Amino acid sequence: MLSPTRLVLLSFAVAAGSVAFATTRPPPGPRVLASQDVPTTVAPPAQVAPTPQPQSQPASYTIKSVLPIEGPMKMGDHHWDESAAPVKGTIVVTVDLAAQVLSVFRDGHEIGAAAVLFGADAKPTPLGVYPITQKDADHVSNIYHAPMPYMLRLTNDGISIHASEVADGYMTHGCIGVPLAFAKKLFAAVKLGDKVIVTRGEALEVGQPVKAI
Repeated sequence: MLSPTRLVLLSFAVAAGSVAFATTRPPPGPRVLASQDVPTTVAPPAQVAPTPQPQSQPASYTIKSVLPIEGPMKMGDHHWDESAAPVKGTIVVTVDLAAQVLSVFRDGHEIGAAAVLFGADAKPTPLGVYPITQKDADHVSNIYHAPMPYMLRLTNDGISIHASEVADGYMTHGCIGVPLAFAKKLFAAVKLGDKVIVTRGEALEVGQPVKAI
């Protein structure tokens, strides 16, 4: 189920500068009588406007590598391997509801992947791009009074990523549930403001930029 083509699509455009030229018309020569010597007037050299430089654009976030996971993932499966990624770098989390897979990237390298639960029926998990606004390792839902270990809040109305029992037949009230061991690693890897991209079935090849961020 997890493959190099399961990730969210995203890219940035580069603006090119234009070149403009301008010339300065010399002032008219002095008025003289016909019997006078006409002074020689030397026109000043034409002036050329400097060429504007193209504005620098931020580099796009590109998927550089994915974990070598063989075969489709089953409920409860999770993987974590940071060996291909730098120690520091921008973290991006993607969630594909169609594949039921969450992936974690650092500097474009996948470091974690897990099969997930999500909301269905009357409590669907919303699609979109969400910054992490709160982290609470010991959170308890004030709506359902249920534990939500290693909670990462995405919306003000309660949608979050948190540890859950990930098994067939289970669903959430809109949150994204991941296995406990994976949730603990994810909680430690991310910081407030890191982006979580939730899609349904959108895919991206390795080497392509992520457009949503």
